[in-house]
Amino acid sequence: MTEMTPLDTSHAAMLAAPHDDAARLRFYERLADSELFLLLAKEAEGDHISPELFDTPDGVFALVFDREDRLAEFAGRSVPYAALSGRVVVQMLAGQDTGQTIGLGVNLDVAPSAILIPAEALVWLHQTLGHTPDEVDADIEAVTAPKGLPEVLITALDTKLATAVGLAQSAYLVALHYRGGGQGHLLGFVGAKDAAQPALAKAVGEALTFSGVEAGALDVGFFASSDAIAARLAQAGLRFDLPQPSEQLGQGPSAPGRDPDKPPRLI
Repeated sequence: MTEMTPLDTSHAAMLAAPHDDAARLRFYERLADSELFLLLAKEAEGDHISPELFDTPDGVFALVFDREDRLAEFAGRSVPYAALSGRVVVQMLAGQDTGQTIGLGVNLDVAPSAILIPAEALVWLHQTLGHTPDEVDADIEAVTAPKGLPEVLITALDTKLATAVGLAQSAYLVALHYRGGGQGHLLGFVGAKDAAQPALAKAVGEALTFSGVEAGALDVGFFASSDAIAARLAQAGLRFDLPQPSEQLGQGPSAPGRDPDKPPRLI
């Protein structure tokens, strides 16, 4: 029996609980986080790619697979493809004004997670992936241990941050009490690179959304390790250690889709 992939597992959980919104959200989260292999009509030309499109009674679909051997099994021959993250595929298909609505076929005919995702669902997912929590800018009076946040959110944050290699030194989840009243929760990043802050904020937003937690339940903040509040975060907070790169890699040519802020262009 073929080994189940994370996408297979989350798809099966969604089918087993058709009325469970949390299971459905977790499937879409896995889809966005997965590396996908997009079937192309021809070889990529720089950062321009041409997905192979299939016209069906339900609409036009591009096809992706979560393993290369599944793509090969479906095609039955050597075919061009692009390896992209799920969020880049969604941004490319739903976020670019091509004048054509395109859905997504996932693992068709080759895996238990086979599914057709219509264009409208891709637009929803594209919008969802763009949500970010507010960045805290109020005067902070007290920093305490977090309370009352659901365990599913803690797990989702841990999973997200485990992939944020080299983007920050650490992160702390705390409860905040503001001067003049008011309170809330904060995920404070320490030592985050300036260029990485939007990506980290988006990752937190995704963890909230796909956990079924309201966006207002958690703010984000970015602090230098020398800031006084960094010590207060470390003393009171739940710590997340972000993985650090083991070595500096050379700057070579970038494959299409490797920069999430510059998705491939459709041709």
